[in-house]
Order: sequence, then C-alpha cells, then structure tokens
Amino acid sequence: MDPRYLLRRLGQVPVTVAAIVVMTFVLIHLAPGDPILALAGQYGDTAYYAEMRAKFGLDRPLPVQLVTYLGNVARGDLGTSFTTGRPAASIVAERLPATILLSATALIVSSMVGVAMGTVAGRRPGRPADVTLRVGAICGYATPSFWLAQLALISLAFGADLFPIQGMTDARRSLTGIGSLLDVVHHLALPALVLAASEVALTTRLARTGLIEAGRGEYIRAARARGLSERRVTRHALRTALLPLITVLGGRVGMFFAGAVLVEIVFAWPGLGRLLLGSAQTRDYPVLLGIFLVVSLGVVVVNLVTDLLYGWLDPRIRYQ
Repeated sequence: MDPRYLLRRLGQVPVTVAAIVVMTFVLIHLAPGDPILALAGQYGDTAYYAEMRAKFGLDRPLPVQLVTYLGNVARGDLGTSFTTGRPAASIVAERLPATILLSATALIVSSMVGVAMGTVAGRRPGRPADVTLRVGAICGYATPSFWLAQLALISLAFGADLFPIQGMTDARRSLTGIGSLLDVVHHLALPALVLAASEVALTTRLARTGLIEAGRGEYIRAARARGLSERRVTRHALRTALLPLITVLGGRVGMFFAGAVLVEIVFAWPGLGRLLLGSAQTRDYPVLLGIFLVVSLGVVVVNLVTDLLYGWLDPRIRYQ
C-alpha cells in the first residue's frame, strides 16, 4: 500500500468529522423547539429567559456560536449539559461502553450466524435449505428492529419470563465477579439478538451470493479437478466470497447505530440511544452534539479500517 494513500485517508478523517459536526450543529439549532423553554418551562419570567440564553451563549448569532463550539471541540471541550450542568463529554463517555457492548455483540452474532447460513444456502443453490434460508433472510431483513424488539419483549420477557425486561443489570441484587458478568450477559442476550436479526438476514444474502459467484471461478474449478473435497473447495471459495461482505458491513455501521438506538429505547438499555432520546426531548444541545460527534468519528474510522483491511486481504487491490 502506498504510504501517501494512507496519509491522505488519515487526513480526510478530521475534515469529514468536522463537516458532519457543522451540518449537525446547524440542523439542531434550526430544528423546532427552544432549549430554554424546555428547561425553565413556558411560564417563566422574560428576564430569566434572557439570562439563561446569555448563560448558555444562545443569545449570540448562530455563526458565532458555531465558531466558538468548533474551537472548544478542538481543545477537547464538548460543552456543558443544559439540564445537568455536567460536562457533555463525561455524560457521553459514561453511556458509550454500553452501546459498544450491545453493538459489538450483535455484530459478532450476526456475522457468525449469517456466514454459516449463507454458506449452507450457497453450497446448494435452489435446494429446499437454500429456499428456506432465503425466505427467512428476506423476512428478517424486512422486519423493523423496533417492532421485533417489542414482540420479543412481550413474548420472551413478559410472557415466557426467559429474559429480563429492561436494563443492563439487576438493581435488586448485589453481585460481584462471575455472578455480575453472568447478570450482564443475561440482560444483554435479548436486545443483542433482536439487533442482530436484520443483520443476519443481510449477511446471509451477501454470503450466499458471494459463495455462488466465487464457485464459478476458474480456481474453484481447478480445485475440484484436482480432487479436493467439497469442504476444502467451499473453504477456498468462502475466503473470496467474504471480501465484499467486509466492505458492506463497514459501511452499515451508521445504520447499525440507528437500530441500536431503537433497541436501547425498548429495552431501557443504558447506552447512547436512551441518552439521545432524552437529550432530544430536553433540547440539550451539547449532549446531542457530543453523541453525533462520537458516532460520526466511529463511523469514519471504521470505514477507514474496512477500506485498508480490504486492500490487505485482497492482494489484487492496489491503493495509490
């Protein structure tokens, strides 16, 4: 890989994130709703409203607010929450690990299950197993995460009492060590499975299509001609078939977060999703902007890593 390409891509990261922050800042401030009215109520004193606007810098022109905010962000200061008075960076940092845990677990589960199902379907196209898995994948991909989360909550948590109803831990119990870990896993299982459902469907379709296309390659025909077992042939084909999947999954990180927000709200998971909803309701600009900054940075970095990883795994790709 050309080092100049790597440096150029690394240089694009701050530019891209800055553009996203600017766009988000403008859209949030132009959206309906007044943070001062949400904070102080609609029947406050006019002088108090003016004092609060001056305190939070909302009385200044929008371009001035934007320049001030960008300068603060460059110094690592995301501002102070309107509602709690705490640093927005601290609030976001407290909720970020829960969202990473949920998203990473769902991504791992969806990738493993989806590749396995796609391999079964792609090895024998047109067979009953292939048709069944394709129909299941279409249904799973078409089912909204929010609706599936509610259905799972009603049937498996309320009805069958197999999983906790909400939260990340059981507040009624004081657990430590392995007991605490198992408690988190028990609370994590259902929301992670719900979040992984739609991605399993997409991964299955991509793995199946890639395996079928790879199976038509000359090197696969040569492998079969040499008498290699079908399992080894499939393993070779799967390596090529999974390359496009890496790019697609990397590009869907943003959509994955959007699904995580809805799932977190339904299951009361203490991550960025619930924080985003609460901050939007109270018009807490610093916290909202902090969430979007962290998410956009994560999406840009993951896409960069995916791009570089694809070039490393496929020697035919040359970046200049």
